[in-house]
Amino acid sequence: MKRIDDLKAGIAVIILNEEKQVLLQKRSDVGLWGIPSGHVEIGETVSEAAIREVKEETNLNIRIKKLIGVYSDPNSQVFAYPNGKIVHFITTCFLAEMIGGELRCHSSDSLEIKFFKQQNLPQDLLKIHPQWLKDALANKELAFIR
Repeated sequence: MKRIDDLKAGIAVIILNEEKQVLLQKRSDVGLWGIPSGHVEIGETVSEAAIREVKEETNLNIRIKKLIGVYSDPNSQVFAYPNGKIVHFITTCFLAEMIGGELRCHSSDSLEIKFFKQQNLPQDLLKIHPQWLKDALANKELAFIR
């Protein structure tokens, strides 16, 4: 296994609009598109982290609807930051709905944020994000563990 510097709890939030388009952010750290995501901070739950991260990155208020899955496979959950740090994430992925706020880039983490048609997603997506989206759209009752 390659070098891993840290293990972190992460969250990801899939948000669909009325037209079933998926919200993506273009990350400023790597210049790639992805589902809004981030880290769980000390003292908060994964759902609190999801709500906070979405507010910070998109200015939207959300309500968690469903747990999509928990993802920990090092083959897909190891992320190399531009500064050279390599982190293995255990990511809890949720499906959420918008309940308020106005969509806008709201942090230095994002270059752009917008909704995309599911069949017309950008080519430059982070590697695990298509699996999260596929799992969310599978409409399964039980959560995935990958």
